[in-house]
Amino acid sequence: MIGKIRQKLIALQPPVVKKDAVLICPICDRVIPDSQKDAHHLVPKSKGGKATEYLHRICHKQIHALFTETELATQLNHAAILREHAEMQKFIQWVKTKPNSFYERVRKSARLRSN
Repeated sequence: MIGKIRQKLIALQPPVVKKDAVLICPICDRVIPDSQKDAHHLVPKSKGGKATEYLHRICHKQIHALFTETELATQLNHAAILREHAEMQKFIQWVKTKPNSFYERVRKSARLRSN
């Protein structure tokens, strides 16, 4: 009986509008606009990963352009570790000068194309 009363009271209350939380990219430390939000599996799904983190689309593409899924699963499975990699450091320094909504096509590295 109490459950039905509670349901009616909840139905009468106005819906709560949640303000969108500001997302910060853990790779480049810039605000992620909704149009540039990509979910990245810390360990690739093909390697059994489930946990995801939101990144800028360009940061996400750069990660997959530089590293294989095996490397991501075994060595680079955390944002802090990715940030410390020399190739990512170069990219981060470059992308920090761009606006938050910036996007440019990313090419695979020559190392990955030859495999």
